[in-house]
Amino acid sequence: MKLNDAYLSRFVSEKELEKIRPEAEAALKKLKEGTGEGSDFIGWRDLPVSYDREEFARVKRAAERIRKNSDVLVVIGIGGSYLGARAAIEFVKGNLHNRLNKNAPEIYYCGNSISGPALEGILSICREKDFSVNVISKSGTTTEPAVAFRLFLALAKEKYGDAAKERIYATTDKSRGTLKSFADREGWETFCVPDDVGGRYSVLTAVGLLPIAAAGVDIDALMAGAAAARERYYVAGGFNDCLRYAAYRNLLLRAGKSVEILSTYEPSLALLSEWWKQLYGESEGKEGKGLYPSSVVFSTDLHSLGQYIQEGQRILFETVIDLGKSGSNLAVSYDGENADGLNFLAGKTFDEVNRTAMVATILAHTDGGVPNLVLEVPDRSAASLGELIYFFELACAVSGYILGVNPFNQPGVEAYKKNMFALLGKPGYEELGRSLAERMDGSLRQM
Repeated sequence: MKLNDAYLSRFVSEKELEKIRPEAEAALKKLKEGTGEGSDFIGWRDLPVSYDREEFARVKRAAERIRKNSDVLVVIGIGGSYLGARAAIEFVKGNLHNRLNKNAPEIYYCGNSISGPALEGILSICREKDFSVNVISKSGTTTEPAVAFRLFLALAKEKYGDAAKERIYATTDKSRGTLKSFADREGWETFCVPDDVGGRYSVLTAVGLLPIAAAGVDIDALMAGAAAARERYYVAGGFNDCLRYAAYRNLLLRAGKSVEILSTYEPSLALLSEWWKQLYGESEGKEGKGLYPSSVVFSTDLHSLGQYIQEGQRILFETVIDLGKSGSNLAVSYDGENADGLNFLAGKTFDEVNRTAMVATILAHTDGGVPNLVLEVPDRSAASLGELIYFFELACAVSGYILGVNPFNQPGVEAYKKNMFALLGKPGYEELGRSLAERMDGSLRQM
C-alpha cells in the first residue's frame, strides 16, 4: 500500500506538512504510551500480533460448521458489530457473493435498523432454508439487535427444537451482561468482545472474524496483512504514510475543507466506505469538531454527486482508493456496426477503462479546486484488506488526537436512545416522555 500525495501539492505545501509533523508524531507517541484520552480502548493496536489463538481456532471451527450445515447465516448487530464484517466480505468476495460464493452460506444482516419489512424478508428466507445466527452485542440490550434476535431465536427453536442451540453463536462480553448470561443458560457457543476494543475498531476480533471466516475469507491472511501494517506504520515510526494521511486530513480541515469524501471505483468497496464513515464519524465528530465523512462510488456517482464535487462549494477533499487489480480480466467487445462509436475501447479490459476514468476524474476535480489524496491498494486480497483496515484505524486514532478529541468514545450516540425510550414508554422515562410529547407536532403525536 502507498499514499500518493502528488495531486495535493497545489493545495498543501511541504512546509505546512513539516510544520504539523511534530503534532502527528506526538499523537502517535501518546497512543503508544497510552497517555491519551480513551486509553482504556486501545487494545486494537496489538490485535494483529497478540490475538487469542485459542479463540481464533474456535472461530475457524465454528465457521466450518456453519458452512456445512447452513444455507444462510444471519448476522445480528449494529454499527461496528456488523459493518466491519460486511465490508470485509464484500471487499474480498464481491457484492454478489450471496449468489456467486457457492462454498459458503448466504449472509444477511439485521438488527442494524428497526425496519419491519427488512426483518420480514430475512425471516421468510430462513423459513425456507437451513440457517444459523451470529448475534453480536456487548450487553445484549441494545434495542435494534435485541428485538431482531427475539424473532430469529423463536424461529430457530420452532424449526430445530433443542438442536437450535447448535446454530446460535453469541459474540458478547467475556463474563457478564444479559447476552452472556442468556448464552450460558441456553448452551450457545460464545465468542468475546474484548473490553479494551470499541465496536468500530473490532473487525479484527471475533466480532468480525466469525462472519468473515464463514464467508470463506482467509482470516489468517487478513491478520497477517494487519500485522504487516502494524509493523510498518505503528512500530517502525518515522513520518510514514499513515501519519502523513492523518496530518493531511487536519491540515485540510484547518484550511476550510470540512468534508472528506472516500471515493472508490468498485461497487464491492461500497460497504468498506460505510465502515470507514462510522470509524471516522464516531471517532472525530464531537465537541463541535471533526471532518464530515462522506463517500461515493464512481463512475456511478459521477452522474449525480459528481456535479457538486466539480463545481459546488469548495468545502471538501477526496481520499481516493486506487485498486490495482480488481480480480477481473473482462474486456470490452468489438461491434462490427460500431453503432455507439466505442470500438476504440474494444479489447481494453474494464479495469483499464475504469482506472483511466479514475485518473481523468482526479485531474478534473483537482483542476476544479478539490484536493485529492490517493491511497494505492494492490488488490482485493484478504492480506491487502487487513493492511487497509489497520492503516485506517491507526490514522483515525492519530488524527483524533491531533484534532484534540477522544477518538474512542461516542457520547452523542446516547441522545436518540433516551428520547426513543421515553416516547415508547420505557419505565423510568415518564417525565422525559411528557416533555418530548409537548414538543412534537400533531402528526407525530398520532403515531
